[in-house]
Amino acid sequence: MSDKETPEQRRERLRQEEIKNNIGGNLNDSINKSNNGNLVDLVGSLGWKGTGILIIVIILGYIIYSLFFS
Repeated sequence: MSDKETPEQRRERLRQEEIKNNIGGNLNDSINKSNNGNLVDLVGSLGWKGTGILIIVIILGYIIYSLFFS
């Protein structure tokens, strides 16, 4: 935290702290944001753990789909 921090930098820092502290609520926010946003907003708001879980869910969904519908 610096005295020379701009309002934009402060908002981003606070947003990142909230993401780290509230993963479950943030997942809901990111899913709702995806309705009106893009993939970059979704991944950015999920963080690296949430993005990893999302990728695993997509891969597992594809595997299960291919097993049942092949």
